[in-house]
Amino acid sequence: MNALKEKLLSLTVFRNLLACPVTRAFTEYLSAEPNGERTDRYSEFVSKLYSEGFFCLGEYVRDALFSDDNVFVRLKGAGKNVPEAVEESVNRELDILKEFAEYLPEEGLSGYAAYGGNLKEEYLSRAENIRVHGYGIYAKYRMFRFDGERVLPVKNPDKTTFSDLVGYEAERGEITENTRALLCGKPAANVLLSGEAGTGKSSTVKALANELYGEGLRLVEITKDKLSLLPDLLGALSENPLKFIVFIDDLSFGASEENFNALKAALEGSVTAKSGNVAIYATSNRRHIVKERFSDREGDDVHLNDTVQELVSLSDRFGLHVTFSRPGKKEYLGIVARLAEKNGVKLKGDELFSAAERFALAKGGRSPRAAVQFIDRVLSEE
Repeated sequence: MNALKEKLLSLTVFRNLLACPVTRAFTEYLSAEPNGERTDRYSEFVSKLYSEGFFCLGEYVRDALFSDDNVFVRLKGAGKNVPEAVEESVNRELDILKEFAEYLPEEGLSGYAAYGGNLKEEYLSRAENIRVHGYGIYAKYRMFRFDGERVLPVKNPDKTTFSDLVGYEAERGEITENTRALLCGKPAANVLLSGEAGTGKSSTVKALANELYGEGLRLVEITKDKLSLLPDLLGALSENPLKFIVFIDDLSFGASEENFNALKAALEGSVTAKSGNVAIYATSNRRHIVKERFSDREGDDVHLNDTVQELVSLSDRFGLHVTFSRPGKKEYLGIVARLAEKNGVKLKGDELFSAAERFALAKGGRSPRAAVQFIDRVLSEE
């Protein structure tokens, strides 16, 4: 037991794992005297394992290892040569962690399932495909938010997929094609999704993150008030082997706002914005993003025409502009019909469509969101 403890304490490349609560409790258990104290330490270790959401020690070790941010994966991710000394340490330490993952408790103790995977082989395979799997928090999560200082994981992300969305197939196809270009390392445009509220603009971007996660795509959301820090975020992501959508939802502001110029500069092609692994996707209910007022067209500005053009041309700086128009009656009822069939709604034909129209009128207009809400209402009443 003490031999395994000493091996764990010798970790260098994977030393971060020693700070994990389960690993720490495990080494304390190995250090305990073979009496009641050892049983207590063992129980504490298993309790920590449960509290982390695992019932198999090997699965916990696997999760901690695959999401570890260390010198080895950073070198692999940057496409740099890994020094021989680091390679040797990685191989030696993976054998130690394999032993840890497969550890079986002493006779009379139990509480967790045995591990049946091949930890070392799987880790080295993931390292060779790091541009798909990533490392650190990016290996474990698919959606993130930027708080102005750090990129933080969204632990309960929106789970929308394309199968949940009805209508606007052509619009989504155009955006998906651009995103696949990003994943393939080809030139990809920054994208503006504009149109009426409730037409599925934000859902489309989130569905992309879910659909293409397994191909190396991640989404980082930044709010409008943090746009002055956009260059910092783009610079940090440019060093990562994965591909990123930097997502700005519900974008609109006055031209006098500081963040207007920050976004404009990024879209015009600063060094960081041109990194091949990042594209900016923004949604807006306004075609030109900027809240233009009649007062903006007045005054004694010598270059008034240039000023007005500046107000309305931010959208032109996006390489791809996709418009989600409000559906007409035929399109709206088509969405309702497909959602009703998909969800097994009993209401049929004219009765279904009449009810859907009344619902849309009460909601202030036809939209895919209104169609979804209508179907939910029908299902709740059936």
